[in-house]
Amino acid sequence: MTPRPRPGGRLVRSYVVTDGRARPTRNTLDLITLLTAADDLPTTGLTPEKRRVTELCRHGALSLGEVAGHLGLPVSVTKVLVADLMDSGHIVTRTPSPGFTNPFEQGERPSAVRRFDAGILQEVLDGLRARL
Repeated sequence: MTPRPRPGGRLVRSYVVTDGRARPTRNTLDLITLLTAADDLPTTGLTPEKRRVTELCRHGALSLGEVAGHLGLPVSVTKVLVADLMDSGHIVTRTPSPGFTNPFEQGERPSAVRRFDAGILQEVLDGLRARL
């Protein structure tokens, strides 16, 4: 008898990935929290999902929502994983501030650097929350 395929094609259930926990150790994570990996810590001993989070964030900052999308995991599960990685020092987080300017736009005059509009960011956030 062949087992039925699970939704999303995942072989491991979410509660196994989070060691049975439903809530992160920190309540400071949001969909737009930016994650970057610490370069100096080894990833030995981390679960495959946690190792993947650190690999994704090594190349630059990603939002929590983006990491969840890359992993194919629910945001709530990703929050638990990221909180564990924050506790171990593997991930550093920061929240983008209103009026944040994009430092990656090089070669443009300072007056041409765009500012992010807080209203647009709020609309994007509302749209993402409506889809969850």
